[in-house]
Amino acid sequence: MRTTSGRSASYSYQRPSWRRPLIALGVVIVIAGLIAVGAYVAYNAYGRYVNRLLTVPGCQAGTGVNAIGLDFGETADAATIAGVAARERLPREALTVAYATAWQESKLENPSYGDRDSVGIFQQRPSEGWGSRAQLEDPAYAARAFFGALVKIPGYAKLPVDVAAQDVQRSADGAAYEQYAQSGAALATDLTATPHAVTCWYDPASQAASEGVSAKLNLRGALSGFADAFGRPGADGAVTSVSVARAGGSAVISAARGDGWTAANWLVANASSYGITQVSYGGYQWTAGLNETSWQPDSVSAGTRIVAS
Repeated sequence: MRTTSGRSASYSYQRPSWRRPLIALGVVIVIAGLIAVGAYVAYNAYGRYVNRLLTVPGCQAGTGVNAIGLDFGETADAATIAGVAARERLPREALTVAYATAWQESKLENPSYGDRDSVGIFQQRPSEGWGSRAQLEDPAYAARAFFGALVKIPGYAKLPVDVAAQDVQRSADGAAYEQYAQSGAALATDLTATPHAVTCWYDPASQAASEGVSAKLNLRGALSGFADAFGRPGADGAVTSVSVARAGGSAVISAARGDGWTAANWLVANASSYGITQVSYGGYQWTAGLNETSWQPDSVSAGTRIVAS
C-alpha cells in the first residue's frame, strides 16, 4: 500500500487580474461624485453671486440667432422712435426706414457732435432747417422731424429702404443705408408687434450706484419721457389714458389698439434710467434683474392695460 510523505501541501491565492482596475474605477467614480456634489453646493452658495458679477447689463431685441444686442442708450432711442411712429400713426415701413437711417448715421446713439454742425440720432443739421441744436439732441423731436420729411415723399412705404432714407437725408453715400434694412425691419417688428421680444437686464441697486442716480422709482420722470415720445393721452394717437396709483408707486397706461407692446417696450427700455423694476402687459411680466429671460407668463396682467412700477 502506498502512503503519502506526511508533508502538507501549501496553496497561494492570487486575485483575478480584472479586480484591481475595477476597484480603481470605483474609487474614481466615488471621487468624481464627491467633486460633483461639492461643485453643486458651491454653485448654490456662490455661483449665482459670481454669475451676477460677470453679467454685463444690457438689452436685447428678438431671440436666438436673430437677437439684436443693444445697450441702454440704443434701446431707449429705438423705443422713443417707435413711440413717435405710433403717435403719428405711421406704418412699420416708416419705422424700418428710420432705424436703418439712425444705425447708419449714429449707430442708434444720440451724439452731440457730427460732421460740420450735424447732431443727434439722425445727424440732422440746424443750418439745414431741421431745428435748433438742443431740439435735435432730443430723440423724440429728431424722430418727429425725420418722419415729417419722410411722409412727404410719394410712395415712401413701397420704396427700397435706402432710397427712402436718402430722399430724407441727402447723404453723400445714400446706398449705405441698405446694409441696415434687414436689421431695421427686424427691430421694428420686435418693438411694436412681437410680444415680450424686447428685454433689458440690470440690477437696480448697482445700476444706480454706477450712474450716480437714485434707485428709487422716478415715476414722474418716466411719464414725462413717455409723453415726449407718445404724446398726450387721449389727444394724440398712441395712448388713450395714463393714471398713477393712489400710493404713487405705479402707473397704469392704456394704449390704442396695436400699440400696447410699443408702450410696454418703451418702459422696459427706459427702466434703468427711471428705476422701473416691473412692467406687466398682455399676460407677461418683466422684472428687473440680471436675467436675460426676464419676461415671464403672468395671468394677472392678461388684460389690455400696461402697469409699470
